[in-house]
Amino acid sequence: MQHDIQIQDQPLDTQVSINFVNHPEAGGNTVFIGTVRAQTKGRRVLRLDFEAYIPMARKEMQKIAATLGQRWEALAVSIHHRVGTLAIGEIAVVIAVATPHRKAAFEACQYAIDTLKETVPIWKKEYFEDGEVWVAAHP
Repeated sequence: MQHDIQIQDQPLDTQVSINFVNHPEAGGNTVFIGTVRAQTKGRRVLRLDFEAYIPMARKEMQKIAATLGQRWEALAVSIHHRVGTLAIGEIAVVIAVATPHRKAAFEACQYAIDTLKETVPIWKKEYFEDGEVWVAAHP
C-alpha cells in the first residue's frame, strides 16, 4: 500500500490527493475535504489557526494509513492537513482512499478523519467576533 502524508502551511490541492490514489486495482475511491465553515454553534467564525507537533502528527497519520491498508485493504491513501491561519472556505484537510470495493473506501475514509481528529496532535483555534477558543486538543 502506498501513502502520501503531508502537513503544510500552503493551500491544499485536492487534485494532488485524488491523483495519488488513482490505482488500477481500485473499485472505489473516496475523498473527504474538510473546509473552514462560517459559524460554529451559532457563533460567526472569522478565521481558524491550526498548529501541529509535526513529527508526531506525521507518525500518527502514517499509523492511520497503515490501519486502512490492514482493515480495508486500501491500495493508496493520501492524508494532507494544513497548518497556519485559514479563512472561511479554505481547505483544512484532504483525505483520499482507494480500495478494491466501494463500501470499504467509504468506511476507510470515515475512519481516517475520525481517528485523525482523535489522535493526531493538531490543534485548532477558532476566532469569533466576540472572542477565541482552542478546540480539538489532542494528546
